[in-house]
Amino acid sequence: MDDDLVQRALVRMLLEGEGYGVEEAPDGNVAFDLLRKDSDLKFLVTDLNMPGMDGFELLQRVREKSVRYVYVIVLTASEDRDSLLRALSLGADDYLLKPVHPEELMLRIKAGERLLKLESHEELMFAMAKLAEYRSPETGFHLERVMHYSRILGRDIVNHCPELELTAAEAEEIARLSPLHDIGKVAISDSILNKPGKFTEEELELMKTHTTAGGDLIKDIYDKIGSPYLRFAYEIVMYHHERWDGTGYPEGLSGDDIPLSARIVALADVYDAISCKRCYKEARPHHEVKKIIAAEKGKHFDPRVVEAFLRQEEAFIATRERYKEKN
Repeated sequence: MDDDLVQRALVRMLLEGEGYGVEEAPDGNVAFDLLRKDSDLKFLVTDLNMPGMDGFELLQRVREKSVRYVYVIVLTASEDRDSLLRALSLGADDYLLKPVHPEELMLRIKAGERLLKLESHEELMFAMAKLAEYRSPETGFHLERVMHYSRILGRDIVNHCPELELTAAEAEEIARLSPLHDIGKVAISDSILNKPGKFTEEELELMKTHTTAGGDLIKDIYDKIGSPYLRFAYEIVMYHHERWDGTGYPEGLSGDDIPLSARIVALADVYDAISCKRCYKEARPHHEVKKIIAAEKGKHFDPRVVEAFLRQEEAFIATRERYKEKN
């Protein structure tokens, strides 16, 4: 983003010539809004001197508020060393001296792509979630269904619940991270995890510790690498068994004190748990599951998430059919 129209046009032309999609913004406010709404934007090329929100404030907000890592390249004049040092201290990844040279721009972009590949956690996270899932009889497409149900709910909330201030990019991050919800089950013994009958009171208390065990695991990773991407992961893993009325676990949170990410995944997970066969029960048809979830509005579930589910029940049915388990 550069307030120099000629420079902006040059950067856009070079990147589009190499096959990259480009979104252009006249100032920092527009740029930050684009980043929040579009999860496919991975790079930010910005001037430091812009009207309204300047490049320094934009950089600071991206590092503090973004739920994913964005690779930031700042444009600066060769004599403005102090501004460059300030930008780097705020979290800029690289810089280019103006005027921009095509070869140098593309080398910086390629370097950023290599780093983003190393920073990407999605495949590793999903593999971790699958590893935990394989120890349980609830394998198959459970994680895939929960991810799609979470995406359906999140997108509906973006469109129908503006008061919750959930962006499209955040909704997508929640969906992508939802498979981690039961990662803490790696700490639960097989004798409890695979028990076909009802738990004893002691076994139930041990089973509940999968939330804190998983939360501690994610927190340890977050403390080491500091990726904002993992904030939603922690919320989902730690709080997806909290209940709207405060009777859930592990902390007995209630209402809006429960992170929205966990409230979304909670309904997605419960829908799948009831609608699919388990070692201790048979599958329930959609109309029965719908009745159960509607009855838990304002008790187990956030009323707004239940309303999203009711608006999107056809999408839930289609997802359930698409990822049906084989006999």
